[in-house]
Amino acid sequence: MKVAVVGGGPAGMMAASRAAQCGHSVILLEQNKMLGKKMRITGKGRCNITNAGDDIIANITKNPRFLYSALNGFSNYDAIDFFESIGVKTKVERGNRVFPENDSAPSVVAAFSNHLKSLGVKCYNVRAKKPVVENGRICGIADDKNRKFPCDALILATGGVSYPQTGSRGDGLKMAKLLGHTITPLKPSLVPLAADEKICRPLMGLSLKNIGFKIIDGQKTVYEDFGEMLFTHFGISGPVVLSASCHIKKPEGLFAVIDLKPALDFETLDKRLIRDLSEFSRKDFINSLDKLLPHALFETAVKMSGIDGRKKSCEITKEERHRFSDTLKNFKIELTGFRPIAEAIVTEGGVCVDEINPKTMESKLIKGLYFAGEMIDVSAYTGGYNLQIAYSTGYAAGNSIG
Repeated sequence: MKVAVVGGGPAGMMAASRAAQCGHSVILLEQNKMLGKKMRITGKGRCNITNAGDDIIANITKNPRFLYSALNGFSNYDAIDFFESIGVKTKVERGNRVFPENDSAPSVVAAFSNHLKSLGVKCYNVRAKKPVVENGRICGIADDKNRKFPCDALILATGGVSYPQTGSRGDGLKMAKLLGHTITPLKPSLVPLAADEKICRPLMGLSLKNIGFKIIDGQKTVYEDFGEMLFTHFGISGPVVLSASCHIKKPEGLFAVIDLKPALDFETLDKRLIRDLSEFSRKDFINSLDKLLPHALFETAVKMSGIDGRKKSCEITKEERHRFSDTLKNFKIELTGFRPIAEAIVTEGGVCVDEINPKTMESKLIKGLYFAGEMIDVSAYTGGYNLQIAYSTGYAAGNSIG
């Protein structure tokens, strides 16, 4: 059979690979001059290939049940074996995150690309525009110059609308809608959060590790985590923030609460503060925090506690000390919104899963039409899970044709 795959990201490359391995004649249409443009920048350029944990489904935030069959058909362990087989040596880091040994995302894409060439997959640098359907069945795909590529099966794997500079413009979603599919509302997922700039802007660039983090709505905790975060000119980002964004419908009016010292309970932290203040008793309070906090936090933390930073450490009262400890355990920042969807790692929303066969990824509306990757209404936490979804759905689509 002739198979056309639209989209040269991880889902499209996996779909093309598997379809070719099954003996089909495969073409891959990609609008960028290079394959895997977005994949090249994942994991800060290191490519968090997948996750080696046993709880993939537990880390899928949108429509996890839809993915049971696909993940069973091509698991995270299968993904690791696959990359090893095409020459990508891997390593496992904190949180079971899997990376290439050489920490190079471009090398992962290069290995994938060479693998496709070895299978005889033909790649075309064109922008696919319109599927060709006859009698309710796919028979080809036309590009933006109205050139037609005949095919018996079409796999759409064009991604969502995040990072549009990498080519994710929502083309596949428009094609799916044109063919009668429902596109669920698109919103940013795994996206930084805008927050009180008076607090965040002076801390821009400060990265915090091993902090407690939660989002609260009044007295209710919406999300809670432990890990790393980053202050930016607009608010907050980093792994715990990106994961938190998946659980927030409307950030405005919510608060992020950071525990800067999660390993210390209030009483232990107070004793630690007594010791430090005694050691630096002749210094101004603001200059006696070197052993407790990063220097960039001194001024903001002191200001939030309401203590006069120029007061001598030996003059700090018990009440002031307790106030400062509370500030460190409950560093509170008001949220003001999501950052734009263009800055999101993943697009939430897409082709409605009720209209896709979960075992084959084939459309229930159009014969010979398949979907893979981010354009399906599924998403997950950061940590390699979304790339795994791409491989598993791509594999299922490529494997089930014919």
